[in-house]
Amino acid sequence: MKKAKFMLPALLLGLTLGFSACDKNDDDKATGTSRMEVRLTDAPGDYDKVLIDIRGVEIHTDANADNNSNGWTTLSNINPGVYNLLDFSNGKDTLLAASNLPAGHISQIRLILGENNTLVLKDGSSHALKTPSGQTSGLKVKIDADLVPDVTYVVLLDFDAAKSIVAKGNGGYNLKPVIRTITEAIAGGIRGNVTPAMADNEIHVIETAPGANGVIDTIGGFTDANGNYLIKGLTGGIYNVDFYAPNQKKTIGGVVVTNNAVTTVNVDMN
Repeated sequence: MKKAKFMLPALLLGLTLGFSACDKNDDDKATGTSRMEVRLTDAPGDYDKVLIDIRGVEIHTDANADNNSNGWTTLSNINPGVYNLLDFSNGKDTLLAASNLPAGHISQIRLILGENNTLVLKDGSSHALKTPSGQTSGLKVKIDADLVPDVTYVVLLDFDAAKSIVAKGNGGYNLKPVIRTITEAIAGGIRGNVTPAMADNEIHVIETAPGANGVIDTIGGFTDANGNYLIKGLTGGIYNVDFYAPNQKKTIGGVVVTNNAVTTVNVDMN
C-alpha cells in the first residue's frame, strides 16, 4: 500500500493511531486478482552451508503441465540470488518473489536455478551441487490452492536440506530437492458500496486491538465515482469502519475480517 496524506476531521485529530492509506487511484480498486508471495524456509541439515542459486519463480494452473507446456506465469517481483538454506531454519523464512495473479486454481510452482549451487561441509570444503534438470528447466513442485480475488496468499517452500543432498560414488554431490509446500491466506479485506454515490469519500478501517506492531492501525481508502470501495491487505480480526461524506460520518462497528475472504459492508449515509 502506498502512503497518502489524509485531511482528518477535527474529531480524529486527538487520536494516536498508526495510519496507512491506499492510493485512491491504485490499491483500493477491485482487480479480480490475488496477491501471492513465495517464501523460502528450510529444515536443518548437518552442513555448514547449502547455497542455492535461484533465478526465477513460475506458477502453472495445470498439475500435469510439463516443462515445455505453455501457461507458465513468471512472478514479476523476484529477488534473485544465491541463498544459504541454513539461514532460514527454525521458523525463519525469506521472500523470493511476489506478484498479482488471476484468481483461480494453481497446481504447480517451478524454481528456475542458476549454476552457482554449492555445498559447504563442516570441515570447510566446498563442493558443486549438480542439478542438471533444475538448471535447464526448473524444479517443479506440486501445489494445490484456490486463489480468491483480492485476498493475499503466502506459498511457503519448505526445503529439506538434509534429504535434498545426495552423495555420489565419486565423492561429489547432487541436489535432488525435497520440498514441501504450504499455502496460506494471510490477508483479506473489506469492500462495499456507499450511497448516495460520490467519488473520493474517505473510509477509515480501524483495528479494535493492537496488531503485530503493537499499535492500533487505521487503514484508509476512497470511494470511486459509483460509491464502491475496496480495502485490501487486512489481517484477520475485528474492525470498526468509519465512512465520511461532506459534514457526515457514520461508523459500522464489529466488522469481522478473515484472512481467506473479502467481507462486504454497504452503508447508506442518508
